[in-house]
Amino acid sequence: MPAFKGFQPGKQHTTRVPNQFFSDLLPTIDNLVELKLTLYCFWALQQQEGAYRYVIRREVLADTVFLSGIDANSNHAAEQINAAFVQAVERGTLLQATVDGVSGPDELYFMNTAQGRNAIQAIADGRFEYGGRDCPVALIVDRPNIFTLYEQNIGPLTPMIGEELKDAENEYPAAWIQEAIQIAVERNTRNWRYILGILKRWQAEGKNDGGTTQQSSQADRYRYITGADSDIIKY
Repeated sequence: MPAFKGFQPGKQHTTRVPNQFFSDLLPTIDNLVELKLTLYCFWALQQQEGAYRYVIRREVLADTVFLSGIDANSNHAAEQINAAFVQAVERGTLLQATVDGVSGPDELYFMNTAQGRNAIQAIADGRFEYGGRDCPVALIVDRPNIFTLYEQNIGPLTPMIGEELKDAENEYPAAWIQEAIQIAVERNTRNWRYILGILKRWQAEGKNDGGTTQQSSQADRYRYITGADSDIIKY
């Protein structure tokens, strides 16, 4: 099992979990898959907007990243997740309802909160309009942020460099910063002044991000090595 390398520095997306989960639910959950599913539901519901937020069972069973953390065999993982849904409903953590979707019945799960209970009542009263979901909620592997990219490719973060990276994150597109770091590595000039010079040149003169041949793109990519910033950027 690969070791966890630690949480990335800088801004992080967070998921809120009520304190009552730790005081009332956590001590009673004795099944690891049910625990994982419960935490997954807290996360998934907070990726949504609107009065009625729900988890669709077929979406969970199609989330390959989540399934891989349950069992290497996807069929076994699906069986365990289905059983965990039953346990979470019996425990009262989740509320379940079956509704008619475009492709047939869908199993929806709501957190047992005031909003979730209102949603279940709306379904019972015929006030819930369900049309499926165009964009499934699923786990994704986050790309490294610029602090991690800097530490992995350039060197240790100092407080001063950290502040400059924050400023750069607000001023330049993330893809530019990532590419500028890559260029610095390729040219074996691993320092922030060099990277910042690349970004300033792209901002001042424009950056061609597509629509050209590979040859012209490469030429555009390296044209920062001469000109007004040549005292900063050494060839």
